[in-house]
This record gives sequence, structure tokens and C-alpha cells, in this order.
Amino acid sequence: MSAKKGLNLTLKIWRQKNNKSKGQFETYKISDVSTDSSFLEMLDILNEQLINDGKDPVAFDHDCREGICGMCSLYINGRAHGPDTGITTCQLHMRHFKDGETIHIEPWRSAAFPVIKDLVVDRSAFDRIMAAGGFISVNTSGNTLDANAIPVPKEDADKAMDAAACISCGACVASCKNGSAMLFVGAKVSQFALLPQGRVEATRRVLNMVKAMDEEGFGNCSNTGACEVECPKGISLENIARMNREYAVANLSTANS
Repeated sequence: MSAKKGLNLTLKIWRQKNNKSKGQFETYKISDVSTDSSFLEMLDILNEQLINDGKDPVAFDHDCREGICGMCSLYINGRAHGPDTGITTCQLHMRHFKDGETIHIEPWRSAAFPVIKDLVVDRSAFDRIMAAGGFISVNTSGNTLDANAIPVPKEDADKAMDAAACISCGACVASCKNGSAMLFVGAKVSQFALLPQGRVEATRRVLNMVKAMDEEGFGNCSNTGACEVECPKGISLENIARMNREYAVANLSTANS
């Protein structure tokens, strides 16, 4: 039986030394890539080739490579995480590409996600939004209440878990024409707003997180739904609507207090 023929590809990759320098696309040829390889494994092969040639390897973000950490944030042929739905870049396999194809690979494009190097962007804006309110305060004095002792309707628990599935990858921001982070913030607000443990600080949470989002320079929601389509975890637009309701209620309560 003859060996399976690999793919011969042309890669146009964004190269940029740092946030201060001007970047540009550079072209690379790579051959005999297995269709069973993941997209990141293909980049590993390219980098090995570049290192052997005495050239600077392409910087790209990755960690678990299991679709959980959200690190592998690449814009591939005009789509966040590439030409498939419900997956991260590390879960994208080369069988989705054709022999002889040209693949364009870019970092996330957002003023709030400045380029660190090549395909790596700084997503610490998300961390600062979470620090502004994406948590609950728990009494650890020894008099804590067992979480299982608090009844939660299953429908609410399921919705909270769905919102908590967000891996903070930033595909929503990269896909939105306005660079909005409202799906991310909506998910993080919703995962607490739906549970009794999160109601105690609900007002302060949504006001602080939305304020932090605006201060980081993210755009407004464009209402086109691109964020939900490209989200690898299928986070629903309903979370944005819930955040807007929480925000309206919080503003009214503070105005009347």
C-alpha cells in the first residue's frame, strides 16, 4: 500500500517584532504535511525548518492543545480559529485544507489586544476585566455554607455552566467588526448572575466589569452575531442580553439609593 501523500502549502504569516514595529506578511513553503496533523503541529514543523535554516521561528501562543486553555488564538484565512466551527486552533486539523493551498495566518486584530510578537497578542485586558468583578466573595472564617445546600433550579444551573464554558480566547473580539468584548463580559457576568451565590455582589460586579471593558478600549456590540458563530464554545448571544438587563437594573438601583 502506498503512503498517504502529504500537503504542499504556501503560508503567508504575519511577522512583527513587537508592538512598536511595523509588521508584514512573509511567505513560507512547507511540504509533505500530514492531513492528520493539527494546525499547531504544522506550525511546529515550519518552525523546526526555520530553526534548521538559522532563521527566527514564528511566535505563536499555545498551552494545553486540548481546546481548553484558549491560548491558540489565530486568525486563519479570515476566520477566528480557522475554517471550522466549535473548535479552537489546536483542534483544527490539516485535512480541512487542500494540496497547493495558500493559507493566511494572522494574530487577533484589536486595539485592546496589542501584538507582542508575530502571532502572539496581549490579552491581559480580559484579566483586568475579570479582576474588576468576575468573582464572588466567600467567607472563609470556618462558617461557610456548603454550596450543595443552596437549591438552584436545573435550568439556571445549566445556563450558568454554559456561560462558564467561555475559555477567554478572544475569538469574539477578533470576529466582531467593532472589536467588542460584550460576549466575553456577558458570559462572565451571566455565570454568576444566574446563581444565588452571585446575587450578593451583582450590582457592583456588572457596573465594574462593563466600566473596565470600556476603559480597555473594546468597541460596542455590532448586533451581527459573528461572535456567537465563531465562539469555539458556542457561547450564546443571550448572555449579552442578560448582561444588558443586569446593567440596567444596577444603574437604576444605584440611582435610587
